[in-house]
Amino acid sequence: MSAFSDMQDLLADFLTEASDLLDDVDIGLVELEQRPDDAGLLNQVFRGFHTVKGGAGFLEATPLVELCHRGENLLDLLRGGSLRITPEIMDVILAATGEVRRMFSEMERGAMPEPAPAGLLLALEAAAMGETVDTSTLRTDSLPAAAAAEASRVPAHAAAPAPRADSEPDWLGYYRAAFGDPPGMQVEAQAAAEAGAPASSRPYRPEMLAPAGGAQAVAKDATIRVDTARFDQILNLSGEIGLTKNRLSCLRDALLGTSRRDDAAAETLDAVFSQLDTLVSDLQSAVMMARMQPVGRVFQKYSRLARDLARQLGKDVELNITGGETEVDKTILDELNDPLVHLIRNAVDHGIETMVERRSVGKPARGTVHLSARQTGDSIVIEVSDDGRGMDPDVIRRKAIEKGVISAEDAAVLDNAHCLQLIFLPGFSTRSEVSDLSGRGVGMDVVKTNIEKLKGQIDIQSAPGMGSHIVISLPLTLAILPVLMLKLVDQPYAIPLSVVREIIPLRQEEMHTVGSNQALTIRGEILPVIDLAVLLGRQREEPPSLAVVLAYGERQLVLGVDGFIGQDEVMIKPLEGIHPKGVAGATLSGDGTLVLVLEMKQLLEGVF
Repeated sequence: MSAFSDMQDLLADFLTEASDLLDDVDIGLVELEQRPDDAGLLNQVFRGFHTVKGGAGFLEATPLVELCHRGENLLDLLRGGSLRITPEIMDVILAATGEVRRMFSEMERGAMPEPAPAGLLLALEAAAMGETVDTSTLRTDSLPAAAAAEASRVPAHAAAPAPRADSEPDWLGYYRAAFGDPPGMQVEAQAAAEAGAPASSRPYRPEMLAPAGGAQAVAKDATIRVDTARFDQILNLSGEIGLTKNRLSCLRDALLGTSRRDDAAAETLDAVFSQLDTLVSDLQSAVMMARMQPVGRVFQKYSRLARDLARQLGKDVELNITGGETEVDKTILDELNDPLVHLIRNAVDHGIETMVERRSVGKPARGTVHLSARQTGDSIVIEVSDDGRGMDPDVIRRKAIEKGVISAEDAAVLDNAHCLQLIFLPGFSTRSEVSDLSGRGVGMDVVKTNIEKLKGQIDIQSAPGMGSHIVISLPLTLAILPVLMLKLVDQPYAIPLSVVREIIPLRQEEMHTVGSNQALTIRGEILPVIDLAVLLGRQREEPPSLAVVLAYGERQLVLGVDGFIGQDEVMIKPLEGIHPKGVAGATLSGDGTLVLVLEMKQLLEGVF
C-alpha cells in the first residue's frame, strides 16, 4: 500500500513543482560557485530548499524534511556571512540535492523515502560548524546517471511477422499494427472462412483499409504542467483529419471526372476542401508549436555534470551555454539527453587537459566546453566544442587497429577526416585502462546510433592541441515527415525526402558491372544500383525503369523502383508489437491504401 495513498493528487503536484525547484537549485549552485558574492542567487537557492522542505513537511515525509533542514541551515550560514563558499561546501550541498532527487524517485513510487546516509548528514553538520569536510566519499546524482547512460544500448528489433510463402507481405497484419482492425473486419473474416482461406491471406484491397478511429499515442514523459499525452492525442486527431482531407481530395477528383458535372456542387466542394486544407495546416502547426520546448532547460543540467566530473578528475572546467532559447519537439529533446551526456563527459574527461598540462602549453588553467543550439531552416544544430588537447588521427588509427575494430589495410587508406569517424565504431577507446568513466569502448557508437535514430547527422572536427568540435543536425520534429511516395509492384511506399537527391530514368543498357554488382555512372561518379524489390523480398517480372538517387551519411546509391506518386508530408504511425527491418512505420495514402515508410539506412545494412 502506498505511504501517500490518501494524498495522491497532492503528492503529484508536489513532485512536479519540487522537481522544477530542485533543477533551479542545481543550476543556481553551479553558478554560485562562479559568483560566490551574488547574494541574490544565494537567496534564490535558499528559498528553493525552504520550499521543498515545506512541501515535504505537509506530506509528512520526515527523512526529506530532515535532509532539507540541514541543507537549509548551511545555506543560511552562508547567507549571513558566517561561512564562505568553498568547493568542499559546494560538494556537500550538491550531494544533498542528489539525495533529495533520490528521495523524489522513491516518493514517486508511493514509498516513504529512506533516510539520507548518516555520512551525508554528518558532513552537512560539520560544514555548518566550519569544519573541514572530506568529500571524497560523497557522490552526487549526476555521475551515476551518466554512468548509467554509458551502458545504454539501442534495443534490438523485434521479430517481424513470418514471411508468406508467396513472398507477399502481410499487409493486413501491418495495418492492424499501425491502425487497429479496419472496419468490416468481421465481415471479411466470415467471407474468407466461406471461401476456405484465412482473412490474413486474402489479397490486400485498399477499400478494406479505411482509417480506424481511436488510435492514441502515449506520452513517454510529462515535463510541462499540462500532460503531453493531451498534445499527442490532438496531434493524432490532426493526423486523422489529414487522412480525411486526402480522402476528400480523391472524392472531389472522382466527382469532377464524372460525365454529369454539377458546376455549383463542384465549386462548393472546392471551397470546402480549401477550408479544410487550411484548418488542417493550422491545427498541425498549432500542435507542433505546443510541443516545442526550449533546449535550455535540459542544457542547464549539464553545468552540474561538467562541474562534478571536473572536480572528480582534479580539473578546472567551465561549461558555456548559448542558444538555450532554441526550441525543439519534446520527443527529440527527451532522446537527446543520453547523447549529450556522453559528449559533455568526453569533452571533460578526454578533451580538457589537467591544469598542469594546460599551463605547460601556454593555455589558461581553466578549460572551456561550449554547448550551443541554433535553428537553421527546418533543422536544429547543436554544437559541442572544447579548447582541450584535441584528437590525433594517427593515434586513433593505431588504437583502432589495436582494438581490432578495423584492419591495418583499411586503416592505411583513410584520410584524417575518416580517421576521426573511427571513434564512432563499437568497441573503440583510446584509453588503455578501464575506469568508472571510460575505457570500455561504449559511448560514442551509442551517440551516433541515437542521433541517427532521430533522423539526424553528427560530424566531428579536431586537431591536436586545438580542441574538438562536434556538430549535430536534427529535424525540429519527428511527428510530420516529408516523404517521396513511390511505387513497387503496384504497392506504394514512402522514403524520407531528406535522403532523396534526384529522380532519374534507369536504362539497362547504360548500366555496367563492377565486381559482382550493377553500377551506373552519374556525372562522372560510379554509384551502385540496387533494386528495391530485392531489398524487400518482392517478386517482379520486369526490371525497374525508374530510379531515385539516395544519399545518407557519406554513401550514395541508385535505388530502382517502378514509379513515383509524388511528394507529401505524412504522419507516421508505429507498427505496434512488430518491427520489420527497414520499416519506420506506416501511413495511409489518399485512397486509403496502406503505405510503409522505409528506413533506408537500416534496410541497407549488410548490403555494402
